[in-house]
Amino acid sequence: MLRYVAGDRNRFAQGLFTPLPQRYDSLAQILSMGQNGRWRTALVDQVAPGAPARVLDVASGTAGVAIELAERTSSRIVGVDLTEAMLAQGRSNVVRRGLRERIHLVVGQAEHLPFADGTFDALMFTYLLRYVDDPRATLCELARVVKPGGVVASLDFFVPPHRFWRGMWWLYTRLALPLGGLVTGGRDWFRVGRFLGPNISDHYGRYPLPSIEDAWRRAGFEDVGVRIMSLGGGLVMWGTRGRG
Repeated sequence: MLRYVAGDRNRFAQGLFTPLPQRYDSLAQILSMGQNGRWRTALVDQVAPGAPARVLDVASGTAGVAIELAERTSSRIVGVDLTEAMLAQGRSNVVRRGLRERIHLVVGQAEHLPFADGTFDALMFTYLLRYVDDPRATLCELARVVKPGGVVASLDFFVPPHRFWRGMWWLYTRLALPLGGLVTGGRDWFRVGRFLGPNISDHYGRYPLPSIEDAWRRAGFEDVGVRIMSLGGGLVMWGTRGRG
């Protein structure tokens, strides 16, 4: 089983994702059984109605979420990610969609964002908190750069709460996902497939959903909402930066 040690999660994430960008979006859709696109749309649904002028997209990767938001709004978006290889693919995707004037991608850490307090009108983050040492502190840092009243929304995997579907999910993530990754993407995707299931289980073992909701509130978010999707395979959360 692939593991990382405390203090090394950023480096681990870089090593895991660096080989993946070229086929990341297509294989993520296949290996999520077609759900990744639905989850991204549900995330963007929380941000787009407010038509925010400036948005930060953290863990932007290949810029899929940033592109969807840009195509639905007139927002200007800054995407931040640890992995230069993912961002390089993201820049190609942005140029291909004709959005280079509105989406700017930079290397950076979610735990230490290079922006002043209250810089952005809204913020999105995807598949992030499992790769940081202190999710609670990271949420506080995300809140710092959002203006009071701004919407923040997130997407991540989840563990199905119903026993039957949790059993099916366990079999899929431990057996079918690594094998599917190997067949469709080779050894690098096998490595990801083998890692994800145990990582997701471990994360929610340490941080059950009620504690994550509480961490959002302690970070200064109000009206925190949760949507569990795809029988429990995906989790979209959102909240509003408090004015206090």
